[in-house]
Amino acid sequence: MEIIIISVFVLGYVLITLEHSIKIDKLIPALGMMGILWAIIALNHLDVYDINLELLKLEPTHIEEVLLHHLGKTAEILIFLLGAMTIVEIIDYFDGFSGIKQVIKTRSKVKILWIFGLLAFVLSAIIDNLTATIVLITLLQKIVKVRSLKLWYAGLIIIAANAGGAWSPIGDITTTMLWIGNKVSEVNLVKYLIIPSLVCMVVPFLIASRFSIFKGELEVTEINEDSNPYGNKMLFLGLGSILFVPFFKVITHLPPYVGMMLSLAFVATIAEILSNKKINISNVDSESDAVAHHSPVHKSLSKIELPSILFFLGILLAVGALESLGILFNFAGYLTEIFPNTDVLMILFGFLSAIIDNVPLVAASMGMFPNVLDDPLWHALAFSAGTGGSMLIIGSAAGVVAMGMEKIDFFWYLKKIAVLALIGFLSGYGTFMLLRDFVL
Repeated sequence: MEIIIISVFVLGYVLITLEHSIKIDKLIPALGMMGILWAIIALNHLDVYDINLELLKLEPTHIEEVLLHHLGKTAEILIFLLGAMTIVEIIDYFDGFSGIKQVIKTRSKVKILWIFGLLAFVLSAIIDNLTATIVLITLLQKIVKVRSLKLWYAGLIIIAANAGGAWSPIGDITTTMLWIGNKVSEVNLVKYLIIPSLVCMVVPFLIASRFSIFKGELEVTEINEDSNPYGNKMLFLGLGSILFVPFFKVITHLPPYVGMMLSLAFVATIAEILSNKKINISNVDSESDAVAHHSPVHKSLSKIELPSILFFLGILLAVGALESLGILFNFAGYLTEIFPNTDVLMILFGFLSAIIDNVPLVAASMGMFPNVLDDPLWHALAFSAGTGGSMLIIGSAAGVVAMGMEKIDFFWYLKKIAVLALIGFLSGYGTFMLLRDFVL
């Protein structure tokens, strides 16, 4: 029966990986294999277990209890993501991100490269690497018209965004999973990974700065757009409210999703007040749907990426099934026998994250290893899963969205950007090892 269960998971994993080839959204195999796995467990009355971290052993429990446990942990992540996504959409409703273009005052191609890189590194740590990539490539499309140059900028933005998301508990779905799953703490994640992540971004940018394509000055097109008077205000309020969440957790010791819901309530209140100022009450029938149309909260909720939420639901509960059967726990034992050096294993995971989706990779790892809070293994995993995906354009959400927005060719990225990403990844991981063993 174990072979059947593993086969179902592997098949679902393959279908997720081949999403772009088979033209089937990855949420479908994720939800499918989740339902099938738990049905097999229930119909065959298989024993399910809970990992006792203190005794490092599996303890039997009831299927209802273990399923409710996994659903609860998954719901924490999903509710947190829903709140963060809604805040970001509210900022966008007021055109808050357009104010970022004011940062670019220079015409130097190299300086513009570094501005984009630093913006990607910082923004991705706050609003996640996927959203940061969308915002910056939208801006890139407005100021750079030469396609060959634009592709280079986009490729390096991917590296910077993934590096920026790796050191923040709210910067990448994988670090958020590790944080909410009590594998890493806010302070130690930043302490151990901010410098390696910065090295991962800076080294490729230093190398790229010497390329001929970034020599000279850029003819920056003036952007004349009507700006929302509340845009900058909502940008700072929104980003500040998201940054408030880790502090709220440290102070109250409540789960992160509670702080995120509180932040959402605050931002939504301000958004509704500002939005109502723009409504001409005499022209709006209070009984009609026009009021809802003007609601930034309703509008933002309608733009949430529910397919991503459902994908996370499916994959996390599917991994939970393997964890409950003890399969992942036993597999971790085999891996540690084959790769007794944890660093070698984590570097391998970095390469794997460029090939397969890093969400199930990290989810599986969380069920495989019983290491305690802030064990160096979790920091290494956060860095490898977050930055390793930059080595292939399909290896990260930031890469996939950039590929779609700029029509970046897979092999062009492999030829031009992959080596830079590899150098950055290895440089960053080497820095992490030095800090871990000799400094911190």
